[in-house]
Amino acid sequence: MTGTPISLEVDAILFDNDGVLVDSHAEVTEAWTQMANEFDLDGEELLKTAVGVRAIDTLSRYLEEPKLSAAYNRLADLEIALATRTRMLAGAETLLKSLPDSTWTVVTSAPRTLALARWAGAGITVPDQTVTGDDVSAGKPDPEPYLVGAKLLGVDPERCLVFEDSPSGGDAARAAGATVIAVGDQEWRFEPAARVDDLREVRCEALANGGLRLHIEHR
Repeated sequence: MTGTPISLEVDAILFDNDGVLVDSHAEVTEAWTQMANEFDLDGEELLKTAVGVRAIDTLSRYLEEPKLSAAYNRLADLEIALATRTRMLAGAETLLKSLPDSTWTVVTSAPRTLALARWAGAGITVPDQTVTGDDVSAGKPDPEPYLVGAKLLGVDPERCLVFEDSPSGGDAARAAGATVIAVGDQEWRFEPAARVDDLREVRCEALANGGLRLHIEHR
């Protein structure tokens, strides 16, 4: 990473999970591919549209009931069975340990049972209050998940910083009014405040006023 460092002051941080805090890529690919084969779907096509959004929202584009529920439940079983392989991504542990508990949470599209399984697999301890796909009526790219996350922390969404790896998640965070940092190489529909390869490029210090100052080595 060779870009000029930037500093941002915010009141809270909202983290996407998969691709930001944990690496579940291989497990996601395996589970979706197996489910697609069992339900005569195109696994490659599904995976193109599945990143960052709720599984039920993706599957509903291709299936109707009762196959929709059957495929969703089968996928859930496969993903939970594979969740023990989930690993924490570089830089996540150090950054999370530097944050006061009241200043951050996780906003994920995964259902709660799967999110819990992945956090356990990766060894991540998350705040008591988090936002999962089960907690919202509209998933990413709708802004609701990030609006709910900001409300949990009692913070104005415009005073939140979001770390996201997917275009749909980035769209959701931007629509909520948050500042967005892109993690990874996916092409986005807007230019984020900064891009990083992983959270090793982020440092944080707590401020006396209760806020956070982040130092980011970006591209």
